Amino acid sequence: MQPLGLFITVAAYVLLAAVFIRIIFSWTNFDPENPIAQVIQQITEPILAPIRSVMPRIGMFDLSPMAASFLLIILARLGQSLQSV
Repeated sequence: MQPLGLFITVAAYVLLAAVFIRIIFSWTNFDPENPIAQVIQQITEPILAPIRSVMPRIGMFDLSPMAASFLLIILARLGQSLQSV
């Protein structure tokens, strides 16, 4: 179970970093045609889209990245607990 736990932990932290980078891109005037921005969007959109469909916007704020971050942290903790088994 240790390799699986390590994989889950690393994947969750990589996705969490991608979500944070996407948040930073949304705060700046980053060019959406930039290849880096496109890769970040392709990585994070499969995570954020289902959350967005369940969780509506509050005014002009999209809270789906915060919910995704919370879920990814829980997933990383689960992976860490699998490593210690």
